[in-house]
Amino acid sequence: MEPGIGIDIIEIPRMEAALARRPALARRCFTHGEQAYCAARARSAPHFAARFAAKEAVAKALGRSLSWQEVEVVRDAAGRPGIRLHGRAQGLAGSRPVLVSLSHCQEYAVACAMVLPRSSHEERS
Repeated sequence: MEPGIGIDIIEIPRMEAALARRPALARRCFTHGEQAYCAARARSAPHFAARFAAKEAVAKALGRSLSWQEVEVVRDAAGRPGIRLHGRAQGLAGSRPVLVSLSHCQEYAVACAMVLPRSSHEERS
């Protein structure tokens, strides 16, 4: 499979309203780890929105629609965001790394994801 790139943007007030209207949305769309991370922030909506955008961006980079729980935004020891794939999403990516960048301001959250090609070492194995 070829490398892929995806990007998504979401209005933070829209995510905030959706979470207030349907509290179960957080449980349906986000892993326990993502929920805990966002809930620990003074204003959780921008963080939920960025993660929602990341899930969409990864799906676009892989070229398939995915279950919300199959794409998880995690943070490394330095605080940089990363992607952990589960289920069918992991199968689609195989051993290819998935990179992500998140950003948000007052009104919008955006995410860009890139699925890298396998390294030349892996292709020879």
